[in-house]
Amino acid sequence: MLESYVTPLLMSYVNKYIKNLKPTDLQLSLWGGDVVLSKLDLKLDVLEQELKLPFTFLSGHIHELRIHVPWTKLGSEPVVITINTMECILKLRDGDQDDHESGSSSTSRSVSESSKAVGKPRRLQQAAPSDPDLPPGYVQSLIRRVVNNVNVLVNNLILKYVEDDIVLSVNITSAECYTVDDVWERAFMDVTAPELVLRRLINFSDCTVCLDKRNASGKIEFYQDPLLYKCSFRTRLYFSYDNINSKIPSVIKIQTMVDSLKLSITDQQLPMFIRILQLIIALYYGEIGGHKEGEREPSCHAREAGTNLPGLDMGMENHSPTHYSSQEFCMNPGLSADNNQGWVSWAWSFVPAIVNSDEYEEGVYQQRETGSIPNNPQQHTLKEPVVSIGFYCTKAAVTFKLTESQAESSYYSPQKVKSRDVLGLEQEGISIEVLMKGEPFFDCQIGFVGCRALCLKGIMGVRDFEDNMNRPEEDAVFFSCGDSLSSKGMTYLTNSLFDYRSPENNGVRAEFILDSVTHKETYTAIAGMQRFGAFYLDYLYTMESSSSKDSQDFSVLDAEEVIRTSQEASIKRLVVGPLDIKLHSGAVHRILKMVICAMDHEYEPYCKSQQEMVEESCCPVTPEEISRLEEFIPTRLTCITLLQVSVTVSMAEFNLLHLLMPVIIGCKATPGLVNIPAFQPLRPLPSVQFQVEKVNAEHSVPMYALELVSTVSALSQPPDNLLHQCYGQFYLKVFGFQAGLTCQESTGGFLPLIPVIPTFSTAVHGKRIQMPAYWSNSFSVPTTECIVELPYFTIQATRAQTHLLQAIWQSWTYGMLISAPSILNENLINEVYKAPGVKSRASSPTLEGSLQNLEVKFCSRATVKCASGTVGAVKVCARTPGSQEGVKERLIPLIQGPSDTKELHMRQWLNESRKPESLLAPDLLAFSMQVPRQGDNCRNSDSWIPTLPPSASLHLGLPRLALSSLYSQTTP
Repeated sequence: MLESYVTPLLMSYVNKYIKNLKPTDLQLSLWGGDVVLSKLDLKLDVLEQELKLPFTFLSGHIHELRIHVPWTKLGSEPVVITINTMECILKLRDGDQDDHESGSSSTSRSVSESSKAVGKPRRLQQAAPSDPDLPPGYVQSLIRRVVNNVNVLVNNLILKYVEDDIVLSVNITSAECYTVDDVWERAFMDVTAPELVLRRLINFSDCTVCLDKRNASGKIEFYQDPLLYKCSFRTRLYFSYDNINSKIPSVIKIQTMVDSLKLSITDQQLPMFIRILQLIIALYYGEIGGHKEGEREPSCHAREAGTNLPGLDMGMENHSPTHYSSQEFCMNPGLSADNNQGWVSWAWSFVPAIVNSDEYEEGVYQQRETGSIPNNPQQHTLKEPVVSIGFYCTKAAVTFKLTESQAESSYYSPQKVKSRDVLGLEQEGISIEVLMKGEPFFDCQIGFVGCRALCLKGIMGVRDFEDNMNRPEEDAVFFSCGDSLSSKGMTYLTNSLFDYRSPENNGVRAEFILDSVTHKETYTAIAGMQRFGAFYLDYLYTMESSSSKDSQDFSVLDAEEVIRTSQEASIKRLVVGPLDIKLHSGAVHRILKMVICAMDHEYEPYCKSQQEMVEESCCPVTPEEISRLEEFIPTRLTCITLLQVSVTVSMAEFNLLHLLMPVIIGCKATPGLVNIPAFQPLRPLPSVQFQVEKVNAEHSVPMYALELVSTVSALSQPPDNLLHQCYGQFYLKVFGFQAGLTCQESTGGFLPLIPVIPTFSTAVHGKRIQMPAYWSNSFSVPTTECIVELPYFTIQATRAQTHLLQAIWQSWTYGMLISAPSILNENLINEVYKAPGVKSRASSPTLEGSLQNLEVKFCSRATVKCASGTVGAVKVCARTPGSQEGVKERLIPLIQGPSDTKELHMRQWLNESRKPESLLAPDLLAFSMQVPRQGDNCRNSDSWIPTLPPSASLHLGLPRLALSSLYSQTTP
């Protein structure tokens, strides 16, 4: 009978996760077709073992569990599992605690041991029943169809996370998972040739996320507005198999789509929200993991958090609890698989669970029993699937609110909180995609099509953007980036399961790029901007074998060979598209207020920075290890590119910075009443605008700095390439930077820019030694170096422009509430921003100063600081425009060099503009200086250090500098 095959399968799942079930009663109910179980407790230890989360389950309950089995229509109707009201409470796992601190943990030990004991025989029992009327092939096919079409419905799912005073709760009204056909409609399907694909859909209805603060007794005094309120979304699951007998799929795609996402964050929720983000980052980098003493925390994909350099064993066990290299944790057969708690190892543990954990384990178990694979699960050669995870959102809005307590009429009434919107952030076309295959390849791409931030309501009593102000929406927007969906289209969904043009939605198997070279050539900055337009982030981690580039199957290599031949690399690339920032009074005060709210907490950091402890290695480094280091050193590279950036700083229309800045810098603001007048927008509004065509920034550091520095610093004469890798390198290139004055008109637009600093480009290169404490006795090794190159720089302004710049500066720096119109002269604005075609009677001269070929170098060593530089040319002059038509402007040089002063006595020499005869001419100025350092390293070192007196040198090419004054000029 079919019951003898299907019933043990369903019972194994139910009995595995639920306590105190009687198998006989459950079996009789299943034979009847319907099972109803009430008030169930979950086996918390089993959940923790299955999920491998760095959290502890404090409680887990199911109010009602229903199972419906259509025995007469198993081949055409699905088995339906309904869960009504499921609640789980979690907390972060402590390093010294037991598995559970709740009362339900007393029996978890025995339950887990018994579950382990019966784990293997359970698979044999499932295959025990036999019926001569049912062929084995038919039974296998039917069971596979039943499992592939199980419908799961969860009503009222409640998840809570508690930490310190934080209570994070997630409530989902309904979540339903079922099988669909090729057009994602509900259907009864099976994995059949030639497509060999299984599709499932999960619909989440009314998801609400709350973030509240509890007091010392654990109670919530008043509830904040929900972070997310009644949001519905859907998740599509796609599994592709190589053949009909495959135990696990070759491709797994899990992608979620949200049409509209509206978040709300209050000032009291902001520190808690940042705390949750810090927790995620700390888990990602392996800084916390809830491991007990004696357990090692592997970090195969806690990338960059590892501390050992591949192929180097120096006896550095005491330097860090994670003293194994990342490859050792993945591949070393001596390490238990149960201890492998790396974050991607945790995610990878879901691969068999997503499909069918019993089928996966049974396949490995059967192969191990027959001797086809070793007993070590880390060494089996089953093909690792390609896993793609995606999140897509059409429109998202984040609203920041300020709260204030509201007194109630009754003494016993609960305290209520009133919130007020102050800041909004809107985004369009959000895409988050993760692609990984096993441990050696991981890629994450994040992109936005458009993004903008705007001011809402009032701030600190100033009603600048209230509804009754009738201000245009353009005035409220102070941050905008990228395009809109109407102009960009649905490019953010390209090749996703929600794109009708994707290969999976057209019966074609998708191809994935899983090597670093092709990935970099395909996903360039230009390609990212073409797809998104506002924001594009690409994070790529690879671990490749240098000995076998063609074969990246690390499972066929032993641990020592993997460590010796693996090459790790981590690259983050960030591109931000056309960016426009307007810093007016409303925007600045709202941003600073949010900063103060974020700082209002007493949370301890998850990972405290420890002081560098220099300890000598137990074993000397061999020449073979040095040569291996010279071949390849894993690095962490970060590249940031900004395109077409415009930053406008307007004159302050109101100024309450004297109340905000003391709090930010750590001082207490002076209490007192503030007289806030009625707000009136100032038009025209003078502004300073900065424009940049392109900014490139790169930062690289060694991935395993501790082992690398401790090795190289111990060498008497380290090789140059190894010494170079011990530095953190920084490169900055700025193209097309300019600054000037502009003015916002009553219509909201800005006048053309009046250049004060014309367009120029510059470059900066700096490097800093890693782990400076290890280099205290290496006096010849520079600890810090910096080089600044400036080919050409000019600054120019008239008297009126200078006064206007001073007025803008004073509007922000006054320590009292000021009224901008009282310090602004209308004639001054008219003189600076002249109407087109209007000529003034007397044009003001423009004072101009310029530098050419400026190069400055700075270097710091253990004993001395030194700086040097050169200046190619200097010029300071006054430009007077012609007073009449046809009269050219006059150029009156004040300081100029290098210059030929042979004809200095002649009047004509004073009225000419002189340029260097050649770009290869000697520099005008060259200087150098050095100052000895009197730090602790110099005084406490046992080695003798020669005392260097301060010195400076200055070289000025003469006669190459010409000086003149305005009164020496005579009108010809």
